[in-house]
Amino acid sequence: MTRKPTYTLILGAGESGTGAALLAKAKGVNVLVSDAGMIKPTYKKLLLENKIAFEENGHGAGLIAKAREVIKSPGIPDTAEIISTAHAANIPVISEIEFASRYTTATIAAITGSNGKTTTTGLLAHLMQQGGLNATAAGNIGQSFSRIVAEKDYEYYALELSSFQLEGNYDFRADIAILLNITPDHLDRYNHNFDAYANAKMRVIQNQRKTDAFVWCSDDETICRKVEQFMPKAKQYRFSLTQKEDQGAYLEKNNIIFNIKGETFTMTLEELALQGKHNIYDSMAAGIAGKLIGLRKESIKQSLADFRNAEHRLEFVANIHGIEFINDSKATNINSTWFALESQYKQVVWIAGGIDKGNDYSKLTELVKQKVKAIVCLGIDNHQLKEAFNNLVPVMTEVLTMEEAVNTAYNLADKNDTVLLSPSCASFDLFENYEDRGRQFKAAVQQL
Repeated sequence: MTRKPTYTLILGAGESGTGAALLAKAKGVNVLVSDAGMIKPTYKKLLLENKIAFEENGHGAGLIAKAREVIKSPGIPDTAEIISTAHAANIPVISEIEFASRYTTATIAAITGSNGKTTTTGLLAHLMQQGGLNATAAGNIGQSFSRIVAEKDYEYYALELSSFQLEGNYDFRADIAILLNITPDHLDRYNHNFDAYANAKMRVIQNQRKTDAFVWCSDDETICRKVEQFMPKAKQYRFSLTQKEDQGAYLEKNNIIFNIKGETFTMTLEELALQGKHNIYDSMAAGIAGKLIGLRKESIKQSLADFRNAEHRLEFVANIHGIEFINDSKATNINSTWFALESQYKQVVWIAGGIDKGNDYSKLTELVKQKVKAIVCLGIDNHQLKEAFNNLVPVMTEVLTMEEAVNTAYNLADKNDTVLLSPSCASFDLFENYEDRGRQFKAAVQQL
């Protein structure tokens, strides 16, 4: 008997899955949403209001047999049993990003990298909006790509893409692909194989044509190696802090030189809204993309000068009795925390910890020696943190709530010190997500 598909199956009912379901409903695609856990009330309400079929607390028997296609949420690995079953039955498994891209003709700038994605995506969206374009940010930032396409399609997207989202893309094509850096992250997802993770990041250039653009950091050794391996078809624009680039952006003394399609313009580092080495890279990438889209150089410079960073990314919270509190909850890996510590000019009481993703803390050793006076470990299992830094700082202590972490850090800090929440780890041991962790931090600071 021939199998007769009856629906598109959406696995996971978070922002990604619910967004895909809303888009499917809007386009007349019959779907069933299935979540292994309990669906959050916000998303359940949306599914009920839109009369979208769903199930929760487990996948029903025979789901795959009736599916013509599977749209999986990025948090579900390919090794999950239900995904393996779909592959065995030759049923396509795609990302929500792939699904959404079928229903828009917008110009897409896709941004990926181990660190700086959210900042660069926000920057580029700001540049485009200030330049008068009908543009927004989407993807791994704010609302899902599918949900935005369903509710109000835009003409331009700054699209943040994680490696998990890139894995499920096959026909998706970026007009502009931006690759910021590739450093170890999520290695537990890739069997601790860094090369497999790097290859997932390189999917951002998949399907690009000669008329498209690939913007990448030539200071990153892994990207340089992968560019040689993958030989991109798109026109390349590089950015660097160490060498002059013919097409792209580079640093010369205290000036960023943008040189794109024969047009050159300059900004001093002091003019940038975002300070710190990592933010120079992000500003370069966004500036190049803005110019490629056709924005005026004066508009780009103004936007790079007046941008306000995303919540939870080196976000200033308060100065209390001379102690500065910084929320960097989005730092879920070592490289993000390296940038956060590198940008600090005061002594730091560092709040760190959570679910370790195979971190190599030795990369932080020198910065911790120079800048950190105390570490507050906020997590259920802190043994790796303690093992890495116990002999490097005068004080290490453990806590289990954000309120306790903030109060402890405040008592350990002196006037003119900084309390920095930059966990280096995922948040799911004690918090819903990094946003919840950051908001609890800010609330606890306001209670001091």
